[in-house]
Amino acid sequence: MSEVVGGIFTSHVPGIGGAITKGLQHDPYWKPFFDGFGPIHAFLQREKPDVAVVFYNDHGLNFFLDKMPTFAVGAAPDYRHEDEGWGIAFDRPMPGYPDLSWHIIESIVNDEFDPVTCQTMTVDHAVAVPFELAWPDGDFPVKLVPVAINTVQHPLPSPKRCYDLGKAVGRALESWDRDEKIVIFGTGGLSHQLEGGRAGHINVDYDKFCLRNLAPDPEALLQHDTLDIVELAGSQGVEILNWIAARGALRGSVRELASNYHVPISNTAAATVLLENREKVRA
Repeated sequence: MSEVVGGIFTSHVPGIGGAITKGLQHDPYWKPFFDGFGPIHAFLQREKPDVAVVFYNDHGLNFFLDKMPTFAVGAAPDYRHEDEGWGIAFDRPMPGYPDLSWHIIESIVNDEFDPVTCQTMTVDHAVAVPFELAWPDGDFPVKLVPVAINTVQHPLPSPKRCYDLGKAVGRALESWDRDEKIVIFGTGGLSHQLEGGRAGHINVDYDKFCLRNLAPDPEALLQHDTLDIVELAGSQGVEILNWIAARGALRGSVRELASNYHVPISNTAAATVLLENREKVRA
């Protein structure tokens, strides 16, 4: 039966991909961030997940301002990385898992969500960078189920709606009856803004509030509405919605195994958190 082993939460700044490509992992500017992945590598080596369900935001690759779904789930047989030019360049597609994708889609529709279903889909740095960080040898041993959340075009979904989506995905995974291990990813953030008068905005207090509460009290992150988060964390800091949804998908009792916070990386507060599903929820 299926087993959700835990969650990996990480920034997906495209500049990280550039640093990997240039071999800058031990450069003083980058090293404090990359050092945070040691526990994640050990966790993945120990657990050896078969599937990664990734909550992320698309950066105009599949969806643009004229057509922006609130939620979208990939149901493609594979996902080619076709970034907008900032991230890692690799030509091999990531294998998909249509059977599980459709199981999730059908389950969350029954839970009153209405996702866009994508039988063809490409992915950008929001998926590629976390995968390269998690499996630095470039061999991705998991099948991918991507869940895209709108963090770009208003109106944005509320934190509670994203948390509830994550819980609905978690219920779908609990009812998946194949003998597989599943790891959850939440990617993006933390606080940053790339444009306007507040370009470069970083809110360490808000970031640490999120890091402090993610494992023991995720509902604390729901006290701010989406516009509050934009004010607190910056226009791109609203990517915390991806983390909130991913945390919702971890339905067992969790514990934090590792947390890392580094400021700045490319005008971004970069963070990494590893949560273990202590009860190892099984279908």
